[in-house]
Order: sequence, then structure tokens, then C-alpha cells
Amino acid sequence: MGSPVVLGIESSCDETGAGLVRDGRLLGHAVASSMDEHARFGGVVPEIAARAHVHSFTPVVREALARAGLRMADIGAVAVTTGPGLSGALQVGLAGAKTLAFSLGVPLYGVHHLAGHVAADTLEHGPLPDPCMVLIVSGGHTSLLLVRDLARDPIVHLGDTLDDAAGECFDKVARVFGLPYPGGPAVDRTARAGDPRAVRFPRPLTGPGDSRYDFSFSGLKTAAARWAEQHRIRGEELPLADGAASLQEAVADVLTRKAVAACREYGVGTLVVVGGVAANSRVRALAEERCRAAGITLRVPPLSLCTDNGAMIAAVGDLLVRAGAEPAPLDVSIDPSAPLEYAALHPVARVLSRQGA
Repeated sequence: MGSPVVLGIESSCDETGAGLVRDGRLLGHAVASSMDEHARFGGVVPEIAARAHVHSFTPVVREALARAGLRMADIGAVAVTTGPGLSGALQVGLAGAKTLAFSLGVPLYGVHHLAGHVAADTLEHGPLPDPCMVLIVSGGHTSLLLVRDLARDPIVHLGDTLDDAAGECFDKVARVFGLPYPGGPAVDRTARAGDPRAVRFPRPLTGPGDSRYDFSFSGLKTAAARWAEQHRIRGEELPLADGAASLQEAVADVLTRKAVAACREYGVGTLVVVGGVAANSRVRALAEERCRAAGITLRVPPLSLCTDNGAMIAAVGDLLVRAGAEPAPLDVSIDPSAPLEYAALHPVARVLSRQGA
């Protein structure tokens, strides 16, 4: 008999996701987004996100099961994001996952959200090579990781963002440019008609003596804002397409330059690029170009698995089940600011309260 069907639940931000995975194969998944409700505020409103998860949880789980051709009784384990993310949003997902696991009599696994992004690629390209280099780029996170066995081994951070993440930079500059939320896709669309060499925006932390694999996008954000401001002060029309293309080029250049350099230094032959910003067309194209030149295999999940989804959480749960990992304790809680150390994340409320005392 094969491994059990794992139901994955994702609710860390503004997407409610449910996915079903068995033996590394995606059986079906569904996502409901509250993005349109947040757009008029120019960003995610935590209370609105949490309320949307409450309304979407059951319909999304049912839709995922229907797409997989399965029944609730077919679920053999439940995996859920326990951090990081918005506190209220995480609480909704965990409460729902605990209820399902208890009612079905199956084990529950807590999963680190970023490990889910890493595992998303396995649903398209199969098991991750040991070792592999992983570049996570999203709205709140930019990290360069050395990954071995995702289910068993600690995850090694070679570099992280020191301030704004890449996706955060896109969102904030898009607002200054007058582009709609979410900023990343809006910048990508606008950039198609622009010249990426029109504005020489800075490449942060790429000079001699700079932190080799850390990232910083706050200065780039400020430079882009000042560029837009100068045009407006002079009463000139803002060349939006050129600004968007040049901003996108700067972000893609920094991300891919550091990732390929890390692969070379550590002798790793595979680069995996994951997270919401992995959907950016220029990031994907430049990564492909530079990996090809360096003889590195590039793996990027399909667009539907780059943004937050339940399938990626189910993928981690499936790996944990097959690795014989211990399920979460009954009093597992959430950790909204959990660092990425292991794929499994099983914080409990009494530990968190002691740390905060």
C-alpha cells in the first residue's frame, strides 16, 4: 500500500489554499484569494484576510477534493502552515486543520510556509537534488538557501534580505508609479513596453566588500521613488514603461547574479527559484540565461505554484510522512515570525509565551 493522501492547508496571507498530494504527486488543489478586497487599501489588511479565510476554508477544501476525485474519508494526514504569516490568518487555517485531523482521526503536521515554496517545485520536477541551491523571492521574503534533504536536514541560509524583500520593493514602487496593487504583476506588465537600460537604478549589495549573499532592496525602492519624484517636480510625464523595465531589470540582475555565484562557490549544479516573484518574466528569463551560461540546471515551478497555495503545504506534509517525521503535538500553535530552520514547524503556545515573557 502506498503513502496516505495528504491534505495541505495554506492561510498565511490573503490566499486560502487546499491541496492533495500522495507520493510526490499532486492530485488536485484549489485557491481562493481575497486580493480584490485588499486592492483599494493598497495592501493586505489582516482583519479582512482572516475573515476571508473563515468564509473560504470549507469551500476550498471541498473544491480540492472534487478536483482530485476524492472524498474526505480518503485523507490520511493533514498538513498546515503554522508560520510565518499574519497571526489571525494563520489561526484560521490551523483551527480548520486541527478540526479536520481530529474528526478524521489522522495525524497533523505543522509546516513552515517558506519550506512549502521550496517543495512546490517537486510537484512539477520531482525530488530535489541533494544538495541544491534555492532562491526564495516573495512579497515578504528574499533568501538564498542551501538545501539537502528538505524533510530531514536543517536548511542553511547563505543570505537573506536585510530590509525590503524583492516583492515588497515592487509593491511599494508600483504605488509611487501609480500602478495598481499587487505591484509585482503590474510592474511586469508595464515593463513589457519599456527599455530596461533607460534608467540605471542601483544594484544593492553587489560591490566589493558588500555582504556576498545578503539582499537589500530598500535603497533601490528609494532611488525609484526619487526618479519618479524628479519627473513630477519638473512637470514631465513619467515614462512608466521605462521606469518599470529598469526597476525589474535591477531586481532580476541582483537576484540571479548572487544565486549563480553561490552555485559556483558551493559546487551546486541545480538552482531552484520559488516564491511569488519567481513568476516575474524577467527574473525567470535572466535566471535561465545565466544558468545556461554557467552550466547550471534551473528549476522554476509553474506560475500556478509560485504564489501561495495549499498544494505546496501538502507537498511538505507528504515528504514528512514518507520520512517518518513525528506529527505535531495536540497543542501545536502558530509562530507568525518563525525563522526557516526546518520544513516542519511545530511551535506550542506555552513555548511562545515563555519567549515573550
